[in-house]
Amino acid sequence: MAITKFIFNNKVHTATKSSSFKVNYRREPRMGFEIRKKRKYVKVEEFVKEVKEMYEKAKTVVKKIQKEMKKYADRNKKKVVEYKERDKVLLSIKEYSK
Repeated sequence: MAITKFIFNNKVHTATKSSSFKVNYRREPRMGFEIRKKRKYVKVEEFVKEVKEMYEKAKTVVKKIQKEMKKYADRNKKKVVEYKERDKVLLSIKEYSK
C-alpha cells in the first residue's frame, strides 16, 4: 500500500504538470538513496505565498479540465422527459417477468 501511494504521489500529472506531492509540499519526495542537495532556506511568508500560488494554479487547471470533461460527456446527452404527478406512462415489465 505504501509503495502504491508513493508512486501515485510522485507521478507527474498531465493537468498540473507536477506531482501531487510537489503541490502539497513544494518539493519532490526523496527516494532514500540520493544525496541531499544543499538548499537555501526561505522565509515562512515566501513559502506560504508559493504554496498558495501553486494551489491556485492547480485549482484553476482542475476546474478547466472538469469543464472540458463535462462538455465531452454531455455532447451525446439526450433531453430527458420530465414527468409530473398523474401523467400517464407505459411501463414495460418484460425485464422483470421470468
